Amino acid sequence: MSQESGVRRKRATKAEQRAETIEQILDTAEFLFSKHGLHGVALKDVARAVGVHHTLINYYFTDKKMLFDAVFARRAAVTSDRRMKALADYDRAMKGKPTVEGALHAFLDTDLDLYIEGDEGWKNYAALGAQVANTPQWGAELMDKHFDPVVLRLIDLLKKALPGSAEEDIFWGYHFVTGALMLTLARTGRIDKLSGGLCQSDDFMAVKERMATFMAAGIRSICVKREAAGDRLGATRKT
Repeated sequence: MSQESGVRRKRATKAEQRAETIEQILDTAEFLFSKHGLHGVALKDVARAVGVHHTLINYYFTDKKMLFDAVFARRAAVTSDRRMKALADYDRAMKGKPTVEGALHAFLDTDLDLYIEGDEGWKNYAALGAQVANTPQWGAELMDKHFDPVVLRLIDLLKKALPGSAEEDIFWGYHFVTGALMLTLARTGRIDKLSGGLCQSDDFMAVKERMATFMAAGIRSICVKREAAGDRLGATRKT
C-alpha cells in the first residue's frame, strides 16, 4: 500500500466508515433479495455475506423488512426522479401537446437506460423490482409509495395525447405497459429458450428499441376502437 493511500484511509471519518458499511450491507442484501426474495433471506445470511456479525446488521436495521425497504428505496428514488424529470422535460418541449409514443419513450427509456448503463447492482434491483411489483401482500404498498407520482404524471401526458379517450382505457394501457416492463426486468430467461437464443432476456437495449413503439400502438388501438364504437352508438341512437 502506498503512503498516499494510507493517508487517505486514516483521514476517513467515522461517518464515512459508517456510510461505507451501510452501502456494503445494502449492496449485499440487494443481491440476496433479488435471488431469493424477502422470505428467502435472513439477516444472518446478509451478515455472513458481508463478513460481519449479525448484530451489526441489527444495529443499522432493526429487522429484515426495514432492511428490505431501505434496499428498495435507495434506487427507487433515483429511477423515479429521473423519469419525473424526463416526463416534465418532454411535456415542456412538446408545449403541452405530447404523443403517446413520445410519452412512453420518456417513461420507459429513462428507466431502461439505468439497466443498460448501470452496474450489476442495477440489474439486481431490476429483478427485485419485478418481485415487489408482483407481490400484492406487501409489495403494492412499496410501489404506491415510490412510484405513484411518476405513473400519474405519465397518465396525465397520455390523457393529453388522447383527448376524448375513455379514462379507463388509458389506465388499462398503462397496466399492460408496466406488466411488460416488469417481465422484462425479471430476466426470467424464458424468451431466450423460446427463441432459441435469438432474443436475450437481459438485452435491455433490444427492449428499449421496441417497447415504447409496441405499447403506443396498443394504447392508441384500444382508445380509438372504443371511441369509434361510442360514435357509432351515438349515431344509432340519433336515427
